[in-house]
Amino acid sequence: MNEDVFNTSLRGFLKKVGITSQREIEKAVRDAVASGKLKGNEKLPAKMVLTIGGVSLSHEITDDIELG
Repeated sequence: MNEDVFNTSLRGFLKKVGITSQREIEKAVRDAVASGKLKGNEKLPAKMVLTIGGVSLSHEITDDIELG
């Protein structure tokens, strides 16, 4: 295994996950506030599940996202 290639590829994947996830969350929350579904001061439960095929990895992260 080439560690440099692996590390670069992994960092690219995580960057893509982080950026696209943030955009989707921001859009969903803004839309919910605009429609009146949320007031804008809630604490929202969040869960992210990471799966990687070929190595049988499944990792779950849970936390709250505070709106204000």
